[in-house]
Amino acid sequence: MAWYVYLVECADATLYCGVTTDIERRVAEHNGDQPGGARYTRGRRPVKLVAWAEFADRTEACRVEARVKKASRANKEDILYSTQVSTK
Repeated sequence: MAWYVYLVECADATLYCGVTTDIERRVAEHNGDQPGGARYTRGRRPVKLVAWAEFADRTEACRVEARVKKASRANKEDILYSTQVSTK
């Protein structure tokens, strides 16, 4: 099963980073189209997917997510694209 680290841009122009196995479902949850989503994005809808990267396992995806969350806004996408297993 593939794991993804993703970045969504919120309506207030902030970025939210997360990990999932199904990006379409997760973005729908963040937008309120399905139950779930993060508390952070609930008040900042709509969100749009701006970047993602695929990883072979959850451990690696979580490591990259932690790096992205610590990075400056300007470096977040660069970290995703430089560490990914494959692109879509």
